[in-house]
Amino acid sequence: MALFEKVREVFRVLGEVPNIIPALTYKLAEEDEPVSLGRVFEETVEGAPDSPMLIFGDREWSYGEFNGEVNRLAAVLVQKGVSRGDTIALFMENRPEFVLSMLALVKLGASASLINTSLSGAGLVHCIRSTDARGCIVGAERADVFDQVRPELGGDGGEQILLWFADAAGDAKPEWAADARAEMAGKPTENPASTRQVTAGENALYIFTSGTTGLPKAALVTHRKIVAAGHGMGRLGFKLKPADRLYLCLPIYHITGLGPGLCAFITVGASIVLRRHFSASNFWPEVQKHRANCFVYVGELCRYLITQPVCPEERDNPLQKMLGNGLRPDIWDEFKSRFQVERICEIYGASEANVGFINVLNKDRTIGAAVSKVALVQYDNENDVILRDAAGRCIEVPFGEPGLLLAEITDKYRFDGYTDKDASEKKIVRDALKPGDSWFNTGDLVRQIDVGFAMKLKHFQFVDRTGDTFRWRAENVSTNEVAEVLNAHPQIDMANVYGVEVPGAEGRAGMAAFALDAGVEFDAEALARLVDAELPAYARPVFLRVQRSMATTGTFKLLKGELREQAYHLDRIGDDEIFVRKPKSGVYERLDEAYHRVIQDEQAGF
Repeated sequence: MALFEKVREVFRVLGEVPNIIPALTYKLAEEDEPVSLGRVFEETVEGAPDSPMLIFGDREWSYGEFNGEVNRLAAVLVQKGVSRGDTIALFMENRPEFVLSMLALVKLGASASLINTSLSGAGLVHCIRSTDARGCIVGAERADVFDQVRPELGGDGGEQILLWFADAAGDAKPEWAADARAEMAGKPTENPASTRQVTAGENALYIFTSGTTGLPKAALVTHRKIVAAGHGMGRLGFKLKPADRLYLCLPIYHITGLGPGLCAFITVGASIVLRRHFSASNFWPEVQKHRANCFVYVGELCRYLITQPVCPEERDNPLQKMLGNGLRPDIWDEFKSRFQVERICEIYGASEANVGFINVLNKDRTIGAAVSKVALVQYDNENDVILRDAAGRCIEVPFGEPGLLLAEITDKYRFDGYTDKDASEKKIVRDALKPGDSWFNTGDLVRQIDVGFAMKLKHFQFVDRTGDTFRWRAENVSTNEVAEVLNAHPQIDMANVYGVEVPGAEGRAGMAAFALDAGVEFDAEALARLVDAELPAYARPVFLRVQRSMATTGTFKLLKGELREQAYHLDRIGDDEIFVRKPKSGVYERLDEAYHRVIQDEQAGF
């Protein structure tokens, strides 16, 4: 039986070869080549103008129809003064106008700065300013939030290019923006000449990543990078064909929804079923309705789906291929078995990274292999430092042990970095394995695993994040960004923010510890108002720990290791108080033994 299984595995792997070879032999464009996302889209339109491109609700556009709309908006942007090299922010939820705006901008050689729609206040101002955006294309659903910060983006906004897209019939256009649809009327539908002049090395997008320090950082995504990502992920991961249909409910301001999702599918002329937000109860009915056979996921969505009661639509469903990241091993097996999905292609990467992993051989519970050179090195998580030997070199970990993932920076696998040069330099590890080398620090712990026949390809498994970032609700949360907001509370001088595990929940929930002076009663209501005003929902702390003194190192660095272990467990915190914000609650309340048991029994609903 063992021999039969080995032979079957050999033939299964060999069956992947016809799909692997074209992708592995794909030649990255040189920086000065006329290769761009806009040009790839136009070439797809030329080859399949009548093929369905985008489905949203009950509306459908062919590639030719949508391209005409893109060109009309591009003409409006040119009329407003947008040109090659400019940047325009895009602040809109998942809907056709988002795709329309992004493609119009990249066709002109401008950059689209993709703003997280959860942002407001100082975070929103920072992101728009950090890319030197000349203006913003705003959806009506986010117009009020944008208007609140508009005076901080350049005086009265008179020099800004501001376009507005209605979201529903009867939406009232704000006085400070032009109605994009009205402006598009009568504009030409022909492709702009500028698209063929844009080169691979020019910047196409800014995608924001929550790093280990401060506010979100804008990662530069060149045309070379996004075209290669769409090509590679589409062919290696989804094994894409024009007849495929993607169910896309991840936000497309994120690289996962955008790269292997939207961009991969328009590369081959396949169809995209776009949904504004994820809905567990509507997922299978809509997958069945639109006959979607592909799905881009994050692990949290899969966890939600397996907690739903069995529904008729999940039986004999059309879903065959999935690609995404963060799928826990236990959920992986249950999801694949319950919903009978043939292919789960876990990937690993980041907007700014020069490395990507992809589970091309469809092995269970692995992020797959990387084409570029990587190293796993010893890391001191408590002190947040890479360990080095007596010669000053990083120490590689043995097979099977978690190590900090480094990716070698070369001419082929470049690190394009952020708009902040200092932040870019902090992500580079120099003289790691030999004098003069340089490596991108992913900030993640990864281990090499044995996957049998394909072991020589060095398959890996994600373990955890390091340092000052944790993942919650499929979003990266910067502890320093959260702490800066909490420190604005008049009772808090120094907040210590970290992530803690919650039974049954994906990632780590935010927790903050801080000290109050003796006799001071904590104003929990004021803190709730503060975090609601300044932080997106996923970044708001779930737990608070009120202390009477803060523990620090000799250099006044906040200690997190022991606090993470003690978490919110009432029997480990001494005389400190714990507050909790229950799911769907707008207030913090004291955690008692009864609700602690509810959390431990996985009944709290986090």
